Amino acid sequence: MKKKKICIVLASTGKNLGLANEISDVLKEKNCEVCFLNIVEMNLPLYTSSAETIHSAEVLIQPFRDHIIADGFVFVAPEYNGGPPPTFNNFLAWVSRSTKNWRETFNGKSAMLASFSAGSGIQAIMIMRLQLSHVGMNVIGRTIQSTSGKVHKLEEVVDTCDALLQTIR
Repeated sequence: MKKKKICIVLASTGKNLGLANEISDVLKEKNCEVCFLNIVEMNLPLYTSSAETIHSAEVLIQPFRDHIIADGFVFVAPEYNGGPPPTFNNFLAWVSRSTKNWRETFNGKSAMLASFSAGSGIQAIMIMRLQLSHVGMNVIGRTIQSTSGKVHKLEEVVDTCDALLQTIR
């Protein structure tokens, strides 16, 4: 049986990196191939229509194409000003412009959402769910939300990873 390839897309560092590593460990224990895509380190230029006249989306995303050709995705991001961090929106914009069909990369793929935030992270998760659904992803209902005052439990990570894997054929 082929291993399921899961791409963990990290939209911040710090505690979210720790959460992403924990998710990765659980997925590896479940015999998944896991790759990381730290979109902070990608240093993509700010997407605008004029930026696209200077930069080719296909060329900018090409070095990361092997990562985003995955069976499923985990998006890990904190809440910034009531939404996901700018790196998340910018990444989606460039990826959606990197192929002829703007939904091609994510359409029909399963996604899991996680957040370690000062607040609850719920607003960032709601917005990410909306955006990822719009590009064609099947975002699972269960999420991982963690704060300094209410840190998630390992069993939540295991159960949420199980829910993701059950949606991938």
